[in-house]
Amino acid sequence: MFSEKQKDKNGQSTTSSQNIIAKGTKLIGDFVSEGDLRIDGTIEGNVKTPGKVVVGKTGFVKGTLEGTDAHFEGKFSGKLSLEGTLTLKTSAFVEGEVVVGKLAVEPGATFNVTCAMKGAVKEFNQGGKKTKQEQSA
Repeated sequence: MFSEKQKDKNGQSTTSSQNIIAKGTKLIGDFVSEGDLRIDGTIEGNVKTPGKVVVGKTGFVKGTLEGTDAHFEGKFSGKLSLEGTLTLKTSAFVEGEVVVGKLAVEPGATFNVTCAMKGAVKEFNQGGKKTKQEQSA
């Protein structure tokens, strides 16, 4: 019902799971998933997934969240760490500490955080030479 057949890089059939925390549901504790996650309810604790996380307008996460990409319409308070892109829609409210690869914020979103972008530190100079930090990476 919640799984989707997909093919991996080698052409092998894989199953992708999608988890939903419905509106009115409150989960307290750690939540670990191998698939994507949609949150319309409340999670208080640690959330970890290699997939995408979507927090709907009624969704709220308080704690830590680790994943690849996240799309927020609801609320988040805590520590957020993403390898990919954090997308904040107009209704989003995010506070705490954020470490992301890319950031997209729509006008009207609330983003009260300490934020760090993953990736190499660039030094703009005339020759376009890499800094010592970039060369060692």
